[in-house]
Amino acid sequence: MPDWSRFVEIVHAHQRFLITSHVRPDCDALGSELAMAAILEHLGKEVLICNAYATPPNYRFIDPQRKVKELGVDVTAEQLDGHDVLIVLDTTAWVQLGTMAEIVRASRAVKVVLDHHVSADDLGAELFKDTNAEATGRLVVEAADALGVELTHEIALNVFAAVATDTGWFRFPSTTAETYRLAARLKDVGVMQDKLYQDLYENDSLARLRLIGRAMSKAKTELDGRLIHTYIELADFDAVGAHPADSEDIINMTLSVGGTEAAVMLVQQRDGGYKASFRSQCDLDCSRIAEQFGGGGHKKAAGAFIDEPLETAQTKVLDAMIAAMQ
Repeated sequence: MPDWSRFVEIVHAHQRFLITSHVRPDCDALGSELAMAAILEHLGKEVLICNAYATPPNYRFIDPQRKVKELGVDVTAEQLDGHDVLIVLDTTAWVQLGTMAEIVRASRAVKVVLDHHVSADDLGAELFKDTNAEATGRLVVEAADALGVELTHEIALNVFAAVATDTGWFRFPSTTAETYRLAARLKDVGVMQDKLYQDLYENDSLARLRLIGRAMSKAKTELDGRLIHTYIELADFDAVGAHPADSEDIINMTLSVGGTEAAVMLVQQRDGGYKASFRSQCDLDCSRIAEQFGGGGHKKAAGAFIDEPLETAQTKVLDAMIAAMQ
């Protein structure tokens, strides 16, 4: 359990806060950032949110005021100087910070991390970490409680988005009775989960549907159907006019095939290499697999970056998965 009294001490002692999270931010990252910013602003603090990666188009609805800035596009590195506290949310991995990693390394601010992932690097920060938490959004609520900040609709909506998405809309094994109690508390503040679900999952573009079709057409199985794998290349995105964020969650769809216990998907990156995503619905520890490639995550879901051609990357990830599952 994090020592929230220490977090409260840090917040009350400083005025200017910089918040960041991982590349290709998901709703846990974005929701946690926006909720934390709202909490700090309630206390009269100055807050800037900046990521190394633009907010994916399908998640922009969560940030109508465009508070989340992109480094090198909306703000320069020089504009990030002078903050008292730098808060990293939803990651403890250098590689996941992208170009913000250099900002974190060079910063003389007090550094703080709120995260729930198992894998971790030494970011030179004070850790407020709970690997049993289903989402970083939960830790943000605990921080608000410790600071004595009441949950507003803005805070609750962002936290609900964080928790609901990181638990697969409350269906993953990480969902506990406490998860539902937290959801009920957020609902009491006025969160409309039906509208949020519609914004998240019933607002797909035709391009994303076509991208899903291309990924599924390439799916293959190993180990008598226990392991399923697929890949997406830049040519696939270009052919259907899809955005990189449109590949999110496709790997989870592959696990709907009967008899599958684990999945791996490779997604080619514009600047080279492949993002590898690992999923498990058995005893396989995906974080251990991802760590073999310099990545990390959770037991049931993890990721890594592999700077290799497709064939080499496929061979490496499949060999690692098969070895672990035999």
